[in-house]
Amino acid sequence: MGGLTFEGALKNISHIQLEFIKEVLEKRGYNDRVVHVEAVGAAGDNFIANVKRITVDGENGPFKMIAKIAPQNENVRMATQTQVLFGNEHHMYTVVLPKYQQLEEEAEIPNDDRFRFAECYGSSTQVPHEVILLEDLQVPGFKMLDRFTSLSDECIRSTLKNFAKFHALSFTLKNKQPETFNSLKSKLFDMWSHMDSSADIYFGKLEAGAEQLVDGEERKNIIRGAIGKALSMARKIAQVESGSKYFVIQQGDSWTNNIMFRYDGENLVESVLIDYQISKETSPVCDIQYMIFNCTDHKTRLKYFNEWLDYYHAELEKRLTNFGLKIVNVYPREQFDVDMKKYSGMMLGLSTILASVLTMNSEDAGKMKETMESTSPDELPANNEVEDYNVEHTIKFKTRLEGLIDSYLEFNLI
Repeated sequence: MGGLTFEGALKNISHIQLEFIKEVLEKRGYNDRVVHVEAVGAAGDNFIANVKRITVDGENGPFKMIAKIAPQNENVRMATQTQVLFGNEHHMYTVVLPKYQQLEEEAEIPNDDRFRFAECYGSSTQVPHEVILLEDLQVPGFKMLDRFTSLSDECIRSTLKNFAKFHALSFTLKNKQPETFNSLKSKLFDMWSHMDSSADIYFGKLEAGAEQLVDGEERKNIIRGAIGKALSMARKIAQVESGSKYFVIQQGDSWTNNIMFRYDGENLVESVLIDYQISKETSPVCDIQYMIFNCTDHKTRLKYFNEWLDYYHAELEKRLTNFGLKIVNVYPREQFDVDMKKYSGMMLGLSTILASVLTMNSEDAGKMKETMESTSPDELPANNEVEDYNVEHTIKFKTRLEGLIDSYLEFNLI
């Protein structure tokens, strides 16, 4: 054989991307072998990248990694802001997360209590052939849960513990090395604050459809204008509040498919966050609300919501203490509670956008991707008009929207 030979799901991988993958494998000592490429997930599981599992046989068994492949289709790239989002994730995996790892090593945090993230084997930002190669977390036993089922109390607590570790590292860097923190966060692109006019038109249609779907005048009044206000607030935060004492680098996109869980039998052992494309500087509560309101249903939130907030803040205090910081000086509970309400309107609007996509079945998500490939962003039809939904999607979208609104009302967030 002459070098590495690729076979399998090679669709949507450019020659340049394949060459990069080949170089990374060769540097790891793999030569003259067949590389198997397998598509990961169905349409609807991954909305920006094409995700592949790369497998190559070695002397000590197979080596596997996950490849996040950027689309080359220009319409899709424009609609999803591919270049900047891959740039964000490249920056997080190659600079920010390794810096956090260094902070933990210096503080002698025990290995099993550190913030876990997938190892990055290589990352290329060559436009339009971006690719990020990551540890395959299925190998150590992590799995993805059903995105249509509310996460359990134990899953939410595990994820909140991750956020406490992640945010504590941000606060630590900010307090101890402010110049480094400012340099790192300045290289992250805030997607929500840079939406153009075509996005405003699309989301306006989406909002109108959402208002039409929900029952009750109170709900309709709340959903009316919610997305527009959210995008307006995102722009204001980026322009006016950047650099706030209470801001951190957030993960930014913690819906169910971006969290993986590892079990020992029936017992949850740990979880890990797997996507950093929408990472930016903002309030910690944005991660908390995004995760809770996009990963659980109203019934589960009614039972545990306030306990979850208490748990997160207690965990954050514990993690800050590990770095010699006092939470009363860094992020007191009173400020956390103020921020929960302050940013709730924005998070409700963003969750409304997410609800329209996350409730799609794989078939409809596939159709949406096909439409994006053949349509310029300013001509995209919003998948919001009631007659465009199949019945299953309509019911799921309506239920999720009404649950969102009812929860925000119940917890006095709006």
